[in-house]
Amino acid sequence: MSSVATRTNRSVVDRVDALDWAGLAAGLDAAGLVTTEPLLTVDECRATADLFDGPGFRSTVDMAAHRFGEGRYRYFAHPLPALVAELRAAFWPHLLPIARDWAERRSQDAPWPDDLDDWLAQCHAAGQDRPTPLLLQYGPGGWNALHRDLYGDLVFPLQVVFGLDEPGVDYTGGDFVVVEQRLRAQSRATTTAIGQGQAVVFTTRDRPVPSVRGWSAAPVRHGVSTVLSGRRRTLGVMFHDAR
Repeated sequence: MSSVATRTNRSVVDRVDALDWAGLAAGLDAAGLVTTEPLLTVDECRATADLFDGPGFRSTVDMAAHRFGEGRYRYFAHPLPALVAELRAAFWPHLLPIARDWAERRSQDAPWPDDLDDWLAQCHAAGQDRPTPLLLQYGPGGWNALHRDLYGDLVFPLQVVFGLDEPGVDYTGGDFVVVEQRLRAQSRATTTAIGQGQAVVFTTRDRPVPSVRGWSAAPVRHGVSTVLSGRRRTLGVMFHDAR
């Protein structure tokens, strides 16, 4: 049976549960980002990307107008599309232990409850009640400046972006870029092409790194290199909502 057929016949939760989470956690410790095997089918990618020109969004941002880059992104409104909500819920129980472990290393509070809905309720009670999952779209010359997706005081330290188009076929260029600021050293950049249906898990704000005094925080920002040709579309999933 082909991998595409296998994914089609399995629920989103089953696909996410089947990932090598021990290996992914180790990769996040080493570099602050990891790429999964393909999780979404071609049809799911296309259907999700096609939502971009329809209703169901609370906000649209032209990056050039804000000097964020070149391209557009749109934040979903409530209720989230079924697949987006399923992905958010499926990743939560696997990312949560990593987030708690990172907080413990740095002797920080870990305010995230077991249930995603309980965490979102905390966000909403704090005034962060606008959904943050979004679709991003870039054409030739498109790019995204280095940034962090912080929308209020409540932050979950990990997030996920899904590739909806095939690099090298649907577009060229447009690598995902993460830049880590290292203590008393030059910054380190890591780039990766996100395959169609693949997910990149990465740190939202910073990650713990060993230091002479135990653990310190390495600030991290992410962005997208210039798209050389074609159209690049991705789905971004954050686990905290916005003010």
